[in-house]
Amino acid sequence: MKKVLTIAGSDCIGGAGIQADLKTFSSFGTYGMSVVTAVVAENTFSVIEIQDVTSNMIQKQLEAVFDDIIPDVIKIGMLGNIDTMRVVSEFLQKAKQNYKDLKVVVDPVMYAKNGAALMDIKNMNSLIELILPIADLITPNIAEAQHLANMKIESKDDIKKACKIIFDKACKNVLIKGGDSFDALDILFDGNNFFEFESPKIKTTNTHGTGCTFSSAIAANLALGNSLKDSIQISKEYIYEAIKNAPNLGKGNGPTNHFHKFFKGE
Repeated sequence: MKKVLTIAGSDCIGGAGIQADLKTFSSFGTYGMSVVTAVVAENTFSVIEIQDVTSNMIQKQLEAVFDDIIPDVIKIGMLGNIDTMRVVSEFLQKAKQNYKDLKVVVDPVMYAKNGAALMDIKNMNSLIELILPIADLITPNIAEAQHLANMKIESKDDIKKACKIIFDKACKNVLIKGGDSFDALDILFDGNNFFEFESPKIKTTNTHGTGCTFSSAIAANLALGNSLKDSIQISKEYIYEAIKNAPNLGKGNGPTNHFHKFFKGE
């Protein structure tokens, strides 16, 4: 059984963060593990409070996992502060030296779906310096890509330009998610070529945790041995169905249905 580790924050309503990641890993038949970086008191319409886990505790969680069950792929989500970024970066640099096939997917979580900040933007340079070099794939949305590339994105050409800028900051592959702004068009840049991934647009507010879920699906499919492009395409289809079959919960941006393969939302 393939093993996938998420390093991310906890979402108490279960639609995003490590809860969404673990559900997604399970839906693809992979074994999910987690290192919690922060506890977030949030729901579908607000982020109430965030408490970061200490860097020492994050280190101990990483050691506990790697001393026992070595993951095939790691998905990184919310890293709320510089100390967290530093301990994750240092640990995974060594892990990638010891386990040559270990892949890392980074979803640079900066905002909740309701717009609340989950990372202080002043930490952006540390994210670029410490985390991007260990990423085999980074999956920013438009807002996150604008910060990473330090430019405004208003067209498909802008997305491609931003991909190149982010790639030059030490990434191996960059996937910018178009989301609502670009009709669910995602663009991958591998350093040489661009690849576009499209799906039908769904008019809905049930989009809580879609970024977490999408990147986790890619991580699970990479663990299963699929190519990067196939992993993205499979994950694109998966998130479309997860949104389409959402259970319509909550007062704001509702969660998706991670287990739509097994039961429909309505």
